[in-house]
Amino acid sequence: QVKLVESGGGSVQAGGSLKLTCVVTGDIFNSCDMGWYLQAPGKERVMVLGYNSDGTVKGTKRGRFTISQDRARRMVYLQMNSLEIEDTGVYYCAADCSNPTGEKYDYWGQGTQVTVSS
Repeated sequence: QVKLVESGGGSVQAGGSLKLTCVVTGDIFNSCDMGWYLQAPGKERVMVLGYNSDGTVKGTKRGRFTISQDRARRMVYLQMNSLEIEDTGVYYCAADCSNPTGEKYDYWGQGTQVTVSS
């Protein structure tokens, strides 16, 4: 059974840093692209950073944020630096998967709250 569990969220002042961790249960790294998403208050969920199938990084917050993964430990990380108030919201770890027939499916964690204050 696949399960994604995020941790590391919290409250921080603007300019601070947080590191989020996603622990993955299940052997999905070979068939899924991992990523982090943000759902800000009153807004739709958007990708922060994620991996393409070729290992390259995609997303909207390159520069201040860094995604990394440790496949051996089945963990995905999001290092967030120079946090801004607009970074506030619930951060989700997600796996975007496809099977050999091309069928797509995904898995989501429960989310971890990040609150950035002035």
